[in-house]
Amino acid sequence: MIPRMPASLQGQLVVAISSRALFDFEEENRVFEAADDRAYMQLQLDRLQHEAKPGVAFSLVNKLLAFNAGGTPRVEVVILSRNDPVSGMRVFRSAQHYGLPVQRGVFTRGQPPWRYLRPLNANLFLSTNEADVRSALEAGVPAARVFPQSARASDAHPDQVRIAFDGDAVLFSDEAERVFQSGGLDAFQAHERDHWDTPLAAGPFQPLLLALHRLQHEPSHGMRIRTALVTARSAPAHERAIRTLMNWNIEVDEAMFLGGLPKGEFLREFEPDFFFDDQTGHIENAVPHVPAGHVAAGIRNVT
Repeated sequence: MIPRMPASLQGQLVVAISSRALFDFEEENRVFEAADDRAYMQLQLDRLQHEAKPGVAFSLVNKLLAFNAGGTPRVEVVILSRNDPVSGMRVFRSAQHYGLPVQRGVFTRGQPPWRYLRPLNANLFLSTNEADVRSALEAGVPAARVFPQSARASDAHPDQVRIAFDGDAVLFSDEAERVFQSGGLDAFQAHERDHWDTPLAAGPFQPLLLALHRLQHEPSHGMRIRTALVTARSAPAHERAIRTLMNWNIEVDEAMFLGGLPKGEFLREFEPDFFFDDQTGHIENAVPHVPAGHVAAGIRNVT
């Protein structure tokens, strides 16, 4: 017998995602919260032949997997869920129904699944469970808590993965946010003006931005990535943000320096497949318009 080479995800962009982030299991989740996991398991088993509706992160996953067209594996999506293995059958059935080539999954029946992010070498973890997201971030994995009530992504850009990022405490460290919290806007503006040519340290989502940048520059059979920086910064604090990205050899396609204006309507016009921000207020403003997730990082999220 010829020995098989072990499978590897080396070099791929790996997205780990919970069942509720990929599919709309809100009705089933209400049964779980009102009863117990066995009632939930039975309901999922009863609905095995009925595909779940797409969830908040469905569009993002669907488009990222399109980068595998042509046979070269560039993106891997793994279900990483507190669901039980029985309920996991419906997750895989639903993925198959929509043509999502999702083959790997870890189902932990209520136990924290984030520890499996390390052997997966995950570039992103999306979950509706805040504790799991915080644990993932502490382990150094870009992670966000998906808001299930978010609007679904627009279908206006089928050949583009559109992702919007906040700056401080998401792409960048929370250094400047700490100055703002302690000294107010004037102190923040003075600090950023004095450090205009000093790159900000990397935030929790910088590794994801770098991975997307690498994916963008590989042959992709028509799929493209379009990114946007959507930040409360304004001039003159904008310059340090731009120069930091330049220092990383990263270009974003759009940058919105909003000076504290609500982000939701600007995001509605950009039409991202997903938006990441560290402030729940910005997320709540965004969810009527776009899919969004909370990054529980930085000084604003210290508990």
